[in-house]
Amino acid sequence: MEPESLQNVFDRTFAGLRQAREAVAPQLAPREVGTIISVSTGIARVSGLPGVGFDELVKFPGGVFGIAFNIDEDEIGVVLLGEYWHLHAGDEVERTGRVMDVSVGDGLLGRVIDPLGRPLDGHGPVAAGERVPIERPAAAIMDRAPVTVPLQTGLKVLDALIPIGRGQRELILGDRQTGKTALAIDTILNQADKDVLCVYCAIGQRASAVAKSVAVLRDKGALDYTVVVVTEGHDPPGLAYIAPYAATSIAEHFVERGRDVLIVYDDLTHHARAYRELSLLLRRPPGREAFPGDIFYIHSRLLERATHLRAERGGGSLTALPIIETEAQNISAYIPTNLISITDGQIYLSPSLFELGVLPAVDVGKSVSRVGGKAQRAAYRAVAGDLKLAYAQFEELETFARFGARLDEDTRKIIEHGRRIRACLKQPEFAPVSVPAQIAVLLALTAELFDRVPLDRMTDAERAVRRAAEEIPAEVRERLDTADKLSDEDRAAIIDIARKALDEFQPEPESGDQP
Repeated sequence: MEPESLQNVFDRTFAGLRQAREAVAPQLAPREVGTIISVSTGIARVSGLPGVGFDELVKFPGGVFGIAFNIDEDEIGVVLLGEYWHLHAGDEVERTGRVMDVSVGDGLLGRVIDPLGRPLDGHGPVAAGERVPIERPAAAIMDRAPVTVPLQTGLKVLDALIPIGRGQRELILGDRQTGKTALAIDTILNQADKDVLCVYCAIGQRASAVAKSVAVLRDKGALDYTVVVVTEGHDPPGLAYIAPYAATSIAEHFVERGRDVLIVYDDLTHHARAYRELSLLLRRPPGREAFPGDIFYIHSRLLERATHLRAERGGGSLTALPIIETEAQNISAYIPTNLISITDGQIYLSPSLFELGVLPAVDVGKSVSRVGGKAQRAAYRAVAGDLKLAYAQFEELETFARFGARLDEDTRKIIEHGRRIRACLKQPEFAPVSVPAQIAVLLALTAELFDRVPLDRMTDAERAVRRAAEEIPAEVRERLDTADKLSDEDRAAIIDIARKALDEFQPEPESGDQP
């Protein structure tokens, strides 16, 4: 290369550097940095951040974040959101200037994540469109619409007797190992062709239990329309505390785009315990059962976000199924009564029914839906009243029948009819039943077609009626979904189909000696 040309290259390079240097205007960005005073189980005390706000996110060494929870004059109490074993007194803490937020978007469907949005399923990074705060105000009253569309669970006992509407909050409660999670998973599985997205939030559960639920969702194809948010039992209590709020923000992203969403909180007992642990460590005064006074508020502000929006706001809905674990069937304990007063009804699962093999073990007498009846299909309303009354009478009389009392014919008929109702309402796990099949079984029950079927053949008889329901004409099926009232002709047509299906299960008439 010629010496002159090399000189030109140097001149051009230095001229570019000079222009770049002159174009740069140094900017001073203020950073507020504090110091850790002490670290204990799930919390840290920090000094030197006078400008920090309540619920603000602060950053610790090693990429650990925390939420400013107690704002005192000389120090702040921070809830830690990750592993904190490497943090020590004297480490630097930095303000972020933002509140806790979470990734939302269609890219979360089919994924298993933690409340911070980090993937737990080993399928690579999560593709998310935007981030929204986990704590958001609930929709205003004037932005809400009545609950008018049913949320079909696929469970006969719920859809008929304790119906749930889209936008409702229905509490599931019962002792441990009574089938609460199975009830919620069944409901998620039944949304496969209902255009309902689902969010399953596992709070403080055993990893093996969560893995089993995720495996069922994946095997049944339900994970395609479901987001799973997980905190395990060994995670810091701060993660368990923010988990339901993060899951609700993920669900609200779809609701604001006009979608119907079902969210399951499994379970809020662990959430309440995590909040109690954090509050006691932060020296907040304990109240009833050592829970802080604002325990009601943390659940009410969560469940108030479940609603059905007006058409002007997109018409989406968020249906919440919070789960609560009771101890020794005590539904009048502090947390269960709080949740019962916040929600629009409850489904109570009885250990005694569970032990008898009545699955799902729903106690119809202690369960109620305060909203869903307004959204229930007309065909269900035509049978639900008679069915509930007959079942209640049966449960009252069954207690007396156990003592071997001599029963009159009418009482015996009520008890036999009730036993068949109970047998028909039994249902195996992960086997939701379609609406026409449910209607056929329920109409056959109210018409007392099952009463002559021997109890030991009830399972086969009920299955035969469900198979026969596939023969219901298409126009009748359509009216089951759309009609305001079940017509006498449709009722007669369905009962006739059920009667033919049950012919083979009727006992043979006893042949007497011919004269």
